[in-house]
Amino acid sequence: MAAASDEHALLIVGGGRMGEALLGGLIAAGRADRDLAVAEVSPSRREELKAAFPGVAVVEAPVPAAGAVLVVKPADVADAARAAADAGAQRLLSVAAGVTTKAIEAALDRPLPVVRAMPNTPALIGAGAAAISPGSGAGADDLAWAEEILAAVGVVVRVPEKALDAVTGLSGSGPAYVFLVAEAMAEAGVLAGLPRDVAETLAFQTLLGSARLLADGGDGPAALRAAVTSPGGTTAAGLRELERHGVRAAFLDAVAAAAERSRELGA
Repeated sequence: MAAASDEHALLIVGGGRMGEALLGGLIAAGRADRDLAVAEVSPSRREELKAAFPGVAVVEAPVPAAGAVLVVKPADVADAARAAADAGAQRLLSVAAGVTTKAIEAALDRPLPVVRAMPNTPALIGAGAAAISPGSGAGADDLAWAEEILAAVGVVVRVPEKALDAVTGLSGSGPAYVFLVAEAMAEAGVLAGLPRDVAETLAFQTLLGSARLLADGGDGPAALRAAVTSPGGTTAAGLRELERHGVRAAFLDAVAAAAERSRELGA
């Protein structure tokens, strides 16, 4: 193992979009470049990362680090975990969908704390939502460590690992549901007579502003909905059609179906 002076505080295994988002978020949050390293197998991607983060060690294979984040495809998690552990990592955080902490622990030849996370794609712009769960050997310090990493790109909650399938169905897959709503709202605006660029601008800003009201205001969604719905008015007419077409039930079914698929993939 390399000398302590050569050890990084954190190694990110996988330099794709999510790995880059974590790296950028950590640096923006105050992490020193010299404390971070990225292991990426693609030569062209390594060159891109070196250009974007000149103070960060960008390497082909894992290097010594106190902890490692596994940001690789599910099929590559076991190999990535072993490589990070062999390089000296003392704890692991995995953001790979469907791969349990038990499976990661079984892939190692030594006991290491493992934390599993389910982030989502808005982490790419620092607005992510992630849930974390401890493996059998992970304690409070390990959870706090994982939380600090993911908090650099959004909000973090703690749940039992058995709840991560539900998290996947809700926030993991959730951005796609919102994008579908955005598409539908813009199309509706075009159908009602608006130019497409105007319809898209109004639809997307409406979603953004509404989300900010939810996140920053003190009222819940039911109260906010009631505040914009006058008796017998236009909004009430629109909501009646959404309920008539079962939009609420469709979202319930979508989250349930995605959660069930996550359970199947992790079985």
